[in-house]
Amino acid sequence: MFVENLLCTGCRREVDGGLWQARCPECGEPLEVGPPRGGSVLDGAPLLVRFANFLPRRALGLEGPAAPVLSLGEGNTPLLHLETIGERIGLPRLFVKVEGTNPTGSFKDRGSVAGVQRARALGFRAVGTVSTGNMASSMAAYGARAGMRAVVLVSASIPRAKLAPIAAYNPLLIGVEGDYGRLYHLSLELGPKLGIAFVNSDDPYRVEGQKTLALELWQQLRRQLPDAVVVPVSSGGHMAALLKGFKELHALGYTERVPRLIGVQAAGCAPIATAYQQGADTPAAWGEPRTIAKAIANPSPPSGRRLLQAAKNGAPLHFVTVTDEEIMAAYWRLAHEAGVFAQPDAAAPVAAAQKLAASGLLRPDETVVAILTGHGTKDLTPLESNAPVSLRTCTLDELPRVLERAL
Repeated sequence: MFVENLLCTGCRREVDGGLWQARCPECGEPLEVGPPRGGSVLDGAPLLVRFANFLPRRALGLEGPAAPVLSLGEGNTPLLHLETIGERIGLPRLFVKVEGTNPTGSFKDRGSVAGVQRARALGFRAVGTVSTGNMASSMAAYGARAGMRAVVLVSASIPRAKLAPIAAYNPLLIGVEGDYGRLYHLSLELGPKLGIAFVNSDDPYRVEGQKTLALELWQQLRRQLPDAVVVPVSSGGHMAALLKGFKELHALGYTERVPRLIGVQAAGCAPIATAYQQGADTPAAWGEPRTIAKAIANPSPPSGRRLLQAAKNGAPLHFVTVTDEEIMAAYWRLAHEAGVFAQPDAAAPVAAAQKLAASGLLRPDETVVAILTGHGTKDLTPLESNAPVSLRTCTLDELPRVLERAL
């Protein structure tokens, strides 16, 4: 099966697209799929079919009316206007994209469905990933859906309770001792030798799936774009996917510009934001992460250099940090005032939006979208430690009076 070559995001070398590979054999930077042809959006269809004209159809095995299409119902997540919170923080046109409504509770499902679809098209019988959270659950679920064995490599020190949601999908779970950053690169070495398609954070087909979030925003805003999109950043693959999606819409003539993308990292683990503020080309290795936002605490982000180079080359990227206190204030505000339960790292963009509005970097007349990457049930740590529970007790006879006083 002929497919188009992949391009290195660093040296721009062309690499054989018919092989399973994620990084350039010359410079080691992530590979990416070439530009799409564009076309209509097929409403009501599974994600990969809906945006097939913006995806590598042949590589994903989507050619022909009888092509098997993997899906668990991912995508079509709500875009909510936060009127009350927006007015309070000075951004009356603040929206949130609630990715926690995806099948396994996070944005990772967009990338997993594309990555597993590609692996199946190449004839792999096993897929894998290196993750301790959202991506692990997502890959295990889509592997099961595709009838493939899923391999999940985690740090040996991960708490057993955190493994339960992953283990529910019956993957091969392996706890590995040693440097977690090294484990990522080792998986890419071992995968082709053992017949395992590792779909890690910056795999080119994962990026293709995750860029559909940009396409979906454009569609939900009636083919308009927000002024700014605020997104949590861990490995950097998700932000790179959004940038790719918006740039392709612009290159195809569907939009007049690319929106500003603001990447948010927790102050307790901010290698990309720190490098950006220092004008560095590559993130320095971070020490032990110290933040409640565990899902974005990546001390060695694989796509960090890719994002920093894009910013230096003129892409409208900006990076900020927020403290745990700011994250938790946004976490509770989303739940109490908007009815949206997001995990701590997913609340970070709302915290950042408030901070940037106060500094004038986001203006009241701008349309701002914060990407809430995961559902609150994905990380219950805040509820286990200091959840504000207000419980009143009374007898049946006292209930009418208690309700009258409370209301």
